[in-house]
Amino acid sequence: MASHIVGYPRMGPKRELKFALESFWDGKSSAEDLKKVAADLRSSIWKQMADAGIKHIPSNTFSYYDQVLDTTAMLGAVPPRYNWNGGEIGFDIYFSMARGNASVPAMEMTKWFDTNYHFIVPELGPDVKFSYASHKAVDEYKEAKALGVDTVPVLIGPVSYLLLSKPAKGVEKTFPLLSLLGKILPIYKEVVSELKAAGASWIQFDEPTLVMDLDSHKLQTFTDAYAELESSLSGLNVLIETYFADVPSEAYKTLTALKGVSAYGFDLVRGANTLDLIKGGFPKGKYLFAGVVDGRNIWANDLAASFGTLDSLEGIVGKDKLVVSTSCSLLHTAVDLVNETKLDKEIKSWLAFAAQKVVEVNALAKALAGHKDEAFFSSNAAAQASRKSSPRVTNEAVQKAAAALKGSDHRRATNVSTRLDAQQKNLNLPILPTTTIGSFPQTIELRREISKVVKLQEDLDIDVLVHGEPERNDMVEYFGEQLSGFAFTVNGWVQSYGSRCVKPPIIYGDVSRPKPMTVFWSSTAQSMTARPMKGMLTGPVTILNWSFVRNDQPRYETCYQIALAIKDEVEDLEKAGINVIQIDEAALREGLPLRKSEQAYYLEWAVHSFRITNCGVKDTTQVYLSPSFRRHCLAFCFIMVASIIIF
Repeated sequence: MASHIVGYPRMGPKRELKFALESFWDGKSSAEDLKKVAADLRSSIWKQMADAGIKHIPSNTFSYYDQVLDTTAMLGAVPPRYNWNGGEIGFDIYFSMARGNASVPAMEMTKWFDTNYHFIVPELGPDVKFSYASHKAVDEYKEAKALGVDTVPVLIGPVSYLLLSKPAKGVEKTFPLLSLLGKILPIYKEVVSELKAAGASWIQFDEPTLVMDLDSHKLQTFTDAYAELESSLSGLNVLIETYFADVPSEAYKTLTALKGVSAYGFDLVRGANTLDLIKGGFPKGKYLFAGVVDGRNIWANDLAASFGTLDSLEGIVGKDKLVVSTSCSLLHTAVDLVNETKLDKEIKSWLAFAAQKVVEVNALAKALAGHKDEAFFSSNAAAQASRKSSPRVTNEAVQKAAAALKGSDHRRATNVSTRLDAQQKNLNLPILPTTTIGSFPQTIELRREISKVVKLQEDLDIDVLVHGEPERNDMVEYFGEQLSGFAFTVNGWVQSYGSRCVKPPIIYGDVSRPKPMTVFWSSTAQSMTARPMKGMLTGPVTILNWSFVRNDQPRYETCYQIALAIKDEVEDLEKAGINVIQIDEAALREGLPLRKSEQAYYLEWAVHSFRITNCGVKDTTQVYLSPSFRRHCLAFCFIMVASIIIF
């Protein structure tokens, strides 16, 4: 029974690539130094997977910045402003596209589907002169082979690449990006030809856009693309990998009918409904790469449940055609649990980071082949049982309070005009008040800094002040550290973009607020001024979407629990004399499902969660919603009160 990993984190277990990149960008180390760190990381990843028994090991999933940018470099699709003169694209052009330089801005960055990873958006148009300008995919395949590891080279598929692109500046917004397919396929053919010549027997095309709502024209483009590539792919086993959601039925029909394709990969964690499509009909003689190990979260796999799923699939596709895989790239999870020496032992037993997920994949494959590791499965079952029964997971009072929320939409009791009149009488603000978004630069002397920040804002005649948040580390971590049901790692870093990494909290149990979290700081700051001081909170949806969330109950239930905790904080701030409260929901849209049919329900409970936080305050208390990301710098925003107040 074969095993497969869709992709693996690049940063290294202790963010080695991050530090190497930043050292290179700062001019403190050479390009060769950076390449050496990268080569060592790739080598250790390939060796780790080989030692774990993984058969289909990916290559070309490593990146110095972003895998979509790597594809842009491969295709030579460099925007003219970077003055590229042809030839192999090096660090200078590559990092200029990613980060900009002294004279031109970077390319746009946006979210990778519904993850917290961000990719560099290709800028395309009818005049782009595509050329084979980066041999990275072939070079890394050869590099692994020289180390004795035969890998599966991974490429962003041609159709998804175009669908993820945008018209370049000066190009009509209505320009049909898919019309460029015929211009990029010759380069894909060159890459495939070189990989075949180098000895590759498998190739993986990531086509994640197949999980989106695609019309018939877009689906036809997949058919056209792989029909055109068919002769070039002859002699190779070709895997089309999808992830992050169910594949719609029409897309499933298109996918499983593609020419030249021998294997299909599905996310069976977030796309469980795809199982019904597979059971309803799977192409005879084709491989099914079953993504049963979650690549998006940090919980240990329920091996018994996954084994049952795989066993049923084996009866459909055949024993020799079923491959155990991850649901998506492990890029979206932390690297290695071994480095978490301070994590509570019981909670640690419930977790699996990327390195542990590799072991889980192989253990499932061995079990299906009749070589079940009884001790490993037994230990896993004990951990699953421990998590289900642990008193630290369940808080009956919290569950009852959350359950009671379902009978109301939690709008504030009085109408908008009544509240606005009450707030104006209380606060006496001008027609166009000014405020800042929140954070100021931090120093060690907290209270002295708060006093300085307050005076600065008064000198600038700001109407509604902030205390600057000098006591906070991160807008989610700060609150999570003070809430029950959260755990934190030391090295649980996940790449957000480039060298930027985040360390998401782990929500393992029912969430509650043992004591006030921000009241001391806000009331201290209020005592320094006669002007209104704003209480500053992170909203429940943002805390949820920027955390690793428990998978044993619906996300909305966890969100409601967080909302109740923030509600308690809002009401304590009000009691302490804070009459203006800002609730940041920077990640409100980040949890939006990929499929339109699922979006209304998400928005319903997400907005409801926000309403819960402030439904109990007096008419005289003004609540601001800050929906945009706050950069930690001194940035003044002059905005109309009506545009940000939740009346």
